[in-house]
Amino acid sequence: MLLIFSCSSKPKGQQGPPVVSVVTQKIEPASANYYDEYPTTITALNQVELRPQVNGYVTGLYFKEGERVKKGDKLYSIDQQQYEASYQQALANVAVQEANLVKAQKDVNRYHELDKRDAVAKQLVDNAEANFEAAKKQVDAANATVRSVQTNVRYATIFAPFDGTIGISQVKLGAAVSAGQTLLNTISSDNPIAADFVIDQKEIFRFNQLLKKGAKNDSTFSLAFSGEIYPQFGAISFIDRAVNSQTGTITVRVTFPNHENLLRPGMAGTLRVLNHSPKSSVIVPYKAITEQLGEFFVYKVKTDSNKVTQQRVALGKQINRNVIVKSGLQEGETIVTEGVQNLREGSIITVNTGTPEVKKEVKH
Repeated sequence: MLLIFSCSSKPKGQQGPPVVSVVTQKIEPASANYYDEYPTTITALNQVELRPQVNGYVTGLYFKEGERVKKGDKLYSIDQQQYEASYQQALANVAVQEANLVKAQKDVNRYHELDKRDAVAKQLVDNAEANFEAAKKQVDAANATVRSVQTNVRYATIFAPFDGTIGISQVKLGAAVSAGQTLLNTISSDNPIAADFVIDQKEIFRFNQLLKKGAKNDSTFSLAFSGEIYPQFGAISFIDRAVNSQTGTITVRVTFPNHENLLRPGMAGTLRVLNHSPKSSVIVPYKAITEQLGEFFVYKVKTDSNKVTQQRVALGKQINRNVIVKSGLQEGETIVTEGVQNLREGSIITVNTGTPEVKKEVKH
């Protein structure tokens, strides 16, 4: 009985491998517009720290923090009493020296008249002329002192050096400040504004070509922040002087209009640079790709049977749900785009009708 039961449980014939239902796609040449993305930092084209040039106490703040200021606007004043007193003293010294100059001039004239009549010693005439020349130098020195003290008086009031946005004041009314040391505030230009990013040295030729085309605010350069696209386009401004020898990168600057002051210095975002793939590019759905030990494969349908074989491919830029295949596939070949998870080398397939996901031209 056991022998009969054992024999009856064996299959009558050997079963073949299962047939897998898949969707395929024939490779056709296509082109794609997409964006290369680079981390970027927003930078002011002009930015300066305001520091006093004289010592004293802050006696006035004439701006609202965070507001736009124009070149020449009065921002801070520092106690001028000490410098005003020095200025008045310097003016008084000028008056004294000018009076001495007038006296010396008269002495010279008088001694010259006496010398004409040979009524005075030659030495006295020479002394008078020397005193006159010294008096002129004293007047010049006094005027130089006035200009120096006047500069200190002028430095006691701080004005905006250019149009821009002023930040939070680092000092309050009555605070003591030191010349060249105390940070009062920072002012930066805001329209236009720059986005700096680094590129690999291999891309210098490409960006040089963009630079030669001129500074045009078209769709070539755009900004993204957490998925939100900045509404204005940028224009390439310049490429830095030299490549960083340690990283092999170089800095590129793109400027953007900033009429509504949406961009602020220090912001971090993504700079997007429009790029184009060749018209003969191979573009396939990304879900057709499988990965094994860091290498990428697709399942290619054999031309002489309904079986598939694994084909290793090199991937390029991913564009939405598609990806550019740089090598490994040729025009006219057919690959599996759906059902790849059920396949292995040599699997037999039956093809369902699927909608190709790659058109003649793909735009991102």
